[in-house]
Amino acid sequence: MSRIGKKPIEIPSGVEIKIDGNVITAKGPKGTESVTFRDEIKVSVQDNHIIVEPNSDDRKTNALHGLFRTLIANAVHGVSQGFEKKLEIVGVGYRANMEGTKLNMALGYSHPVIIEPPAGITLSVEANTKISVKGSNKQTVGDVAAFIRSKRPPEVYKGKGVKYEGEHIRRKAGKAGKK
Repeated sequence: MSRIGKKPIEIPSGVEIKIDGNVITAKGPKGTESVTFRDEIKVSVQDNHIIVEPNSDDRKTNALHGLFRTLIANAVHGVSQGFEKKLEIVGVGYRANMEGTKLNMALGYSHPVIIEPPAGITLSVEANTKISVKGSNKQTVGDVAAFIRSKRPPEVYKGKGVKYEGEHIRRKAGKAGKK
């Protein structure tokens, strides 16, 4: 059995859980998230905890057990506290600002890079070089952050570009020059 799957998921105050067939829905202050789980998995709510159990003991079911426990735990965490990814812009003249809900970035191209966030995602900019992506769905937050980073990934010689906060860029030495 999965070690992760064995852990019960605590339901925080203010979060409402509803199980309807193979769909579990979590509703909280940050929004509503639902997870569709497979028939091999049994989900139940017992005294303020969500219990995820496998129906059989084969290898595939054990893998799904841990997976769906984590997906349900992420949905519960997302509707109660939310998820956030922070990005940093490094480079002379590289900057970002908000125009309404759209993110407008100057990344060294001849045109501005404008990104409109999907539903449920909030973008914010602090000090022209720090971008914050917030939302209740962990996967969507990560996808939007990766999409923003893909517009100008950090390069290895000077480190210029958009990087995650705390990301370490392995630097390469430039030309050695004549001897």
